Amino acid sequence: MPHPARVLERADVRRLLDAVSQHRHALRDRALVLLSFKAGLRACEMSGLDWSMVLTPKGGIADQLYIAASIAKNAAARRVPVHPDLAYALLALHRSHDRPRAGPVIRSERGCHMTPRSIVNWYARLYDRVGLDGCSSHSGRRTFITRSARLLARTGGSLRDVQELAGHRRLTTTERYIEGDRAAQHRLIRLV
Repeated sequence: MPHPARVLERADVRRLLDAVSQHRHALRDRALVLLSFKAGLRACEMSGLDWSMVLTPKGGIADQLYIAASIAKNAAARRVPVHPDLAYALLALHRSHDRPRAGPVIRSERGCHMTPRSIVNWYARLYDRVGLDGCSSHSGRRTFITRSARLLARTGGSLRDVQELAGHRRLTTTERYIEGDRAAQHRLIRLV
C-alpha cells in the first residue's frame, strides 16, 4: 500500500518558496506552490485554472477561486477563499502577463496550460532539489487539509467546511487526508 503524501511544516513551505524565487519562472512557480499549500488545489485543477476563475468582473483578483466543474475531480465545482499570500502571488503573475481576462493562470513554456502530468513532474523535481523526501504534488493539498482541520476550533467551523474546501464528496475521504498530531494528542490526554 503506498504511503500518503507527506504533510509539510511551515519552515518546509518557506524553503520551497525560497527555492522557486530563484527559478526562471519565479512568479508562476510561487503561484504553483501557493495554489497547493494555501488553496489545496489538485494538479489537474492548477493545470486547468483560467484567469476567468480567478478575476472579478472588473479584472481584479477575486476573494475566492472558482474551481469549475470542468477542471475539478468528479466534476464537483467549488469556491475556495483566496489566502492573502496567494492573492499577492496571483496579482504579480497577472500583471506580468499583461492582465489577461482569460487564459491559463499556470502557463507552460509555450504559453498554454501546463498539463497535470507536467505539474506532477514539476513538484517531483522541486522536492528533490530541496531535499524533501516522501513528498509529491499532493503534499500541498494534504498539508492544506490537515492545517485547516487543526484550525477548526479557532474558527467555529466544522469538518464539513474542510470537506467543501477540498471538494470531497465524502467526509471519510477528507478524514483520510488529515494527519494526526502526537503532541496535541498528549496535551489532550493531560486535559481529560
